[in-house]
Amino acid sequence: MVMLQACLNGGRTRAEAPGVPLTPQELAREALAAREAGADALHVHPRNLASSETLAPADVGAALKAIRQAVPGMPVGIGTGAWIAPGGAKRHALMQAWEELPDYVSVNLNEPDAPQVISLMHERGIGIEAGVWSVADVKRLSREVPKTSLLRILIEMRDVPGPVARTEAARCIEMLRTRGLHTPVLLHGQEQSAWSCVIEAARLGLATRIGFEDVLDLPGGTPAPSNAALIACARDLIDHTLPDITA
Repeated sequence: MVMLQACLNGGRTRAEAPGVPLTPQELAREALAAREAGADALHVHPRNLASSETLAPADVGAALKAIRQAVPGMPVGIGTGAWIAPGGAKRHALMQAWEELPDYVSVNLNEPDAPQVISLMHERGIGIEAGVWSVADVKRLSREVPKTSLLRILIEMRDVPGPVARTEAARCIEMLRTRGLHTPVLLHGQEQSAWSCVIEAARLGLATRIGFEDVLDLPGGTPAPSNAALIACARDLIDHTLPDITA
C-alpha cells in the first residue's frame, strides 16, 4: 500500500485557511483526524505563541508530546527550513537542544547548510527526509550526503502545471537511479501540482503526501474544509489508481 503522509500546516496562516492547526492541541486533534482519514505518517511545523514557525525546544517538544498522546505510534516529522528564525546556521543550536525528538526531519537540499543539518540530525538518531526540488539537488545529494544517513528522499515539485511537475519528477527519479540512490522516495507537489503528484506517486508505487501545507483545494478547485478531507480524497485516489507494473 502506498504510504500517505499528512502535512498539516507548513507556514500557512488562518487567513489562508481557517482550519490550519497552529497550537499543540490543534495539531493533536488534526493528527487524529488525519489518521482516521487514511494517513500513515505526519509532517508538521511547530509554532510559538505568536503562531510563527519555530524550532525552539520547548515549542517543538510541546507539539510532539501532544501529537504522540493523540496518535501513539504514528511517525511524526517536522520541517527544518532555513527561513525559520533565527535562520540559517543560527538555528542549529536549537535543533541540538531538542529534548523531545521527532521521528524524522525534512531537509531541503537547495539550502546552503543542508549537509550540516543532515549530519546533526543523523548524529542525534533522527531520520532524514532529504528534499530535492530539481535534478541539481539530486546531484548535490549524491555528492555531499551519505546514502546511509537517509530515511527517504522527497521529490518536491513546485507550484507548476501537472504535466511540468510529472516531467521534472521523472527526471529526478531517473537521476536517482543513475546515481545509485535507491532510498525510498516520496513524491509530492504544491498547489496546482499537488494532485497530479499524488496520482503519479500512486501510479509509480511511491509514497506521497497531502495536507494544508501543500494545497488548500480539493481536485476541481473546491476549497477543502479540513486536512482530513484532503487526506481522505488522496487515499481514495491512491486506492483507485492502477499501478504502472513497468515502473
